[in-house]
Amino acid sequence: MTISTSVRPLFEELQVGQDLPALQRGPLSSAHLMRWSAATENWHRIHYDVPYSTEQERLPGLLISGSWKQQLLADLVASWLRPDGWLAGITFEFRRMNVAGETLTAWGTITDLRVQGDYGLVTCNIGITNDDGQESTPGRALGIVPLAGGPAVPYPCTFEWDWGRDR
Repeated sequence: MTISTSVRPLFEELQVGQDLPALQRGPLSSAHLMRWSAATENWHRIHYDVPYSTEQERLPGLLISGSWKQQLLADLVASWLRPDGWLAGITFEFRRMNVAGETLTAWGTITDLRVQGDYGLVTCNIGITNDDGQESTPGRALGIVPLAGGPAVPYPCTFEWDWGRDR
């Protein structure tokens, strides 16, 4: 599914429980994983050497890099917020391995909406699921969007936020 950036989310139209447009990638091949490893200079063989990964390390296959999954989650939220909003914070945990051949889907759901000064703060639960619906990377994100008729969100724009407040 592609995300349109031509229409920004309007804070006043958002609702708790609303889903962000999902971002799907895959199936990820060994070539995808090797290119990512090269681009990030991550030369651990578990990302590109099948015999090493499965025989030496006894893993289920070539692992999808955690930094790739991190980028996918940041892209999910930032793409949804643009062009007028900004991703202000993100936190997540790597709880399950993902391997080459899987199609991964990044998802998000709005969990809290607050006005702070001239801006709207949007908190979301986020995560990544595989083809079987297994969650591998749950987390939370904070976005900042302008209010209707309000000033543009400056970049960079940061707010102090207690991540544990709404759990």
